[in-house]
Amino acid sequence: MSRSLFKYHPIFGYQYIPGLKARIQHEGGGYLVKVNSAGFRCDREFAQRKSSDRYRVLLFGDSYTAGDGVSNKDRYGDLLEDMVPGLEVFNFGLSGSGTDQQYLIFRDLAVGLDYDLVVVGVLVENIRRVVARYRPYESESGEIYLQAKPYFELDRRGTLQLHHVPVPNEAIAPDRLAATDRQFVDTGGDYEWLRRLVSKFGSGFKDFLQRASCYQPLPAYDRPDGPSWLLLQAILRRWAEEAATPVLIVPIPLYQYVEGTSVAANYQRRFAELSNLARVTVHDPLSDLVCYTPAERRAFRFDRDCHPTPAGHRALAASIAPAIIKALAIVQRLDRC
Repeated sequence: MSRSLFKYHPIFGYQYIPGLKARIQHEGGGYLVKVNSAGFRCDREFAQRKSSDRYRVLLFGDSYTAGDGVSNKDRYGDLLEDMVPGLEVFNFGLSGSGTDQQYLIFRDLAVGLDYDLVVVGVLVENIRRVVARYRPYESESGEIYLQAKPYFELDRRGTLQLHHVPVPNEAIAPDRLAATDRQFVDTGGDYEWLRRLVSKFGSGFKDFLQRASCYQPLPAYDRPDGPSWLLLQAILRRWAEEAATPVLIVPIPLYQYVEGTSVAANYQRRFAELSNLARVTVHDPLSDLVCYTPAERRAFRFDRDCHPTPAGHRALAASIAPAIIKALAIVQRLDRC
């Protein structure tokens, strides 16, 4: 998504331009972006108080939640309002963000809001983003530059330490980045070459290569003591501790897992570990998504853009809705205690 849709934010790096309304060109035919006064793609304003006859969910995530490629009304967060009676969703999704930035959004903006449930849509690829300190972008003239992002580290005691806040705002030429920081640039993982092949030959060729190579996109989930997982786990643990309500964590799978070209077992094991946290429920939608036919699953994403199509968002919402209903029933029981 074009950087022209965003403005600088000193805590979580950037946000959508408040009040923005735009139509974005896209292979799916184009889509509408509408941004509220707080700077997020949500048709609702973030009112502090909620009606007593409504349930309010605060939804966090990256471009899969913010809705790259689809209009606001076609996103899984908006569709959940139709599937769960009395539900209103405040969508804090931010395209390109990591779970670390999403936690900072929660910490900065959820204070003082009435809400019944926090839902964190963790695109499983975010295990790479939380260890990144810089992300590359392309300028309007086609030049590549780096932008700093906020990030956490675990100290020797296992405590989260926040860095890059206020977030540096200057663009950095890649060749001017300190050598010690170059390993912390999020360049798309070990298989960036696949992305280049897609641009040249189309997604069908990439699908063939992934099947032939037994492609596993996220080896950082392989070990329970892997440093990237320990960092992501610590961020989600702190988030759950600070939330005023129960938290529903939804690991959103990459299409390779949905279409069966990669094995999801390791990331599923890691996220299952989070179920042991107090007031945390983990809902893994993959078991529902793989029940669709191969043709239906292939239609859950665009051809060249891996983001969910409207059909993909509908399937995701259909999987998450029962988990939200169950979580809200838990909230009701807690309120009666």
